[in-house]
Amino acid sequence: MPMSIHDQPLPYVAQLPERPASGVELVVIHCTELPDLAEARRYGEKALYANGTGNSGHYYIDRDGTIYRYVPGTRVANHVRGYNPQSIGIELVNRGRYPHWWDSRQQQMTEPYTTVQIGALCALLAQLRNDFPNLHQIAGHEDLDTAMMAASDDPSREIHRKLDPGPLFPWHEVLSGSELQRIGSEH
Repeated sequence: MPMSIHDQPLPYVAQLPERPASGVELVVIHCTELPDLAEARRYGEKALYANGTGNSGHYYIDRDGTIYRYVPGTRVANHVRGYNPQSIGIELVNRGRYPHWWDSRQQQMTEPYTTVQIGALCALLAQLRNDFPNLHQIAGHEDLDTAMMAASDDPSREIHRKLDPGPLFPWHEVLSGSELQRIGSEH
């Protein structure tokens, strides 16, 4: 039975650069660090750049396992510094550090990912391996964007800019049988 993916293209999809399916080598796992899918959609629709595009993953997986495609994999989305041209971003709806992303006292990520959400992610990864012939690597956003920044509550303290998908993400379960190699991590 084919997986159900709900296509909901962002308004600026046509402005994102095109690429061949063979150009995709990496999947980057993110969490939205927002309260729900509706807020993640609003954030993704914001035009942040001169060309009218914004920041967004390609796929979003809600807590109930429903999968949404905001950007086709044959377009370059803005989801991780330095790796966008060769990667697909998958966002899992999860509060992360919301709403205190940069507060040094609020850096714990405590919301677990749901079983159906992780099941949907594994199914999506299997589908992407079929659709993108050179896809062989996977990373967490935190593995690739290791930049530090001043904390909002105390500029003399540094925090990690990105921590997603975070310590509660079940890497072993996701990697098992995926045929994807995790990169950018000491794990």
